[in-house]
Parts: sequence; structure tokens; C-alpha cells
Amino acid sequence: MGIIKAFKLGFDYLKYDEDGNVQDTQRAVDDVNLDIEAGEFVAILGHNGSGKSTLAKHMNALLLPSEGTLWIDDMDTAREPELWKIRQKAGMVFQNPDNQIIGTIVEEDVGFGPENMGIPTENIWRRVDDSLKKVGMTAYRHHSPNKLSGGQKQRVAIAGVVAMQPQCIVLDEPTAMLDPNGRREVLEAVRELNRQEKVTVILITHYMEEVIHADRVYVMDSGKVVMQGTPREIFSQVETLKEYRLDVPQVTLLAHELKKSGADVPDGILTTEELVNALCRSN
Repeated sequence: MGIIKAFKLGFDYLKYDEDGNVQDTQRAVDDVNLDIEAGEFVAILGHNGSGKSTLAKHMNALLLPSEGTLWIDDMDTAREPELWKIRQKAGMVFQNPDNQIIGTIVEEDVGFGPENMGIPTENIWRRVDDSLKKVGMTAYRHHSPNKLSGGQKQRVAIAGVVAMQPQCIVLDEPTAMLDPNGRREVLEAVRELNRQEKVTVILITHYMEEVIHADRVYVMDSGKVVMQGTPREIFSQVETLKEYRLDVPQVTLLAHELKKSGADVPDGILTTEELVNALCRSN
């Protein structure tokens, strides 16, 4: 079993009337099966309302299944005694870093999680040093988070999760509120954690370019996993992705249009370099 495994996972949002009775239900996750190995970089795509953020919240036990089961490192998220251990195993980074940063100084904020875990003080500072280094924010350790850019704030939020030494980090659209520079900063920090530290990364995003380096991609629609495969396998299916109201990386779309016009290029081009090489070979 992988570090994250879901079996027939389902979740319903409940709507209550004024008397507290269930008035309506909305299925947000429907019969989802996952098996994510330790150390993988996994991306989950889907249009707004597809269920991807709801699924992400199950991985940190912020939401519990309406049916089926989700395991984190063999621990059932529906078992209340396991919740603390699960949240230590799977850290969560949200869309808005301002909702996750609570310290007045960067290093204090990064140390907040380990302190609440009861880590000895000398070990906390070692973790703070290490975490800030991993996300490239050591030079800002004495700064106020309020004076940082959006990308820097999000890297501090990631450092705060890393300091708790989870085996898995779930990032729920962490770059959605950032400018292009901020998105690059955050994505590079995440990729380094995955490459160097072998941390399992689950990236929820709607930016197609962010997932080309993932090991595996899941596509969700109406609460279901409707596609899965490597980035090249997924982005080779441009027309299918359009049916699910999703884009592809710009260079992939360009290659697709060139192929439709008669150019001899393969499906699933992911980078400009790949496209240039393919066009040079065809000539």
C-alpha cells in the first residue's frame, strides 16, 4: 500500500434547514480510488467545482469520508484517535498564505508547528534553520511576514509545514493568488523538496505548466477521477481535456495545432525545447 490510498472514497456536503435537518446533499467526491507511493510528485487537475480541493482536505483529515476509506501511511482517517498522527504525516498548504501565517517574525512562524508538537527548543531551531534553507528563505528569517511578497509568504507557509517533518505535503492551489514570479518561486521550492528530500508532494492546481514535471497526474470532473497517467500521457489527449473544460500547456497546444496542420510532431509535447527538436527532425 502507498503512503496515500483511497478506496471507493465518497463525500457529500450537507445543507441543513433552520431546524438542523438535512435538506439537501451535494456529492463532491464520488468513488475515488488512489494509490500514491512515497516520494512521488502527484498533480491533481480539474475545473472549479470538480472536487479536487475537497479530495485534498481528506488527505489531511480536515474532511472525513461519507463513504469508502482513505488511508495515510496505513492509518484510516476516519479513526479519531489517529487524527493527530495523520496530520503530522500529511501537512497542508492552502491557497492564501495569509490564512496560514500567524507569527510576527518569519522564524517564529516556522517554529510554531514544532513547538505545538512538543519538540525540544534546541531541536525546533534546527528545524527552523533547515526548513528556511530548503525553501530559500533563510535571508528573511528576521523579517515580518507582512512585508514579504506573495511568493515569499507562501514559501514561509511551506517552511512551516516542512518544519513538522511530514512525509507528505498537500498543496491546495498554492499559487492561485500569486503573480508569475511568485508561482515560479513556490513551484521550484516544492520541486526541490520532492527531488532532494523525497517528500511526497500532492499539488492541486489549475495551472497546466506546473504539472509537467509531476510523476503522475489525476484529472477530476464531477467528483470522479476521469483520467490518470504521466503528464505526457495526459497532455497527449488535448481534445479530451477540452471536454473536461481544461487547458493544456501553451507549447503543447501549439504542437497540437501544428500537427493538425500537417507538421510531423509527436503528441504530448511538454516543453519548448521538445517542440524545437521535433520540428528540426521533421525538416
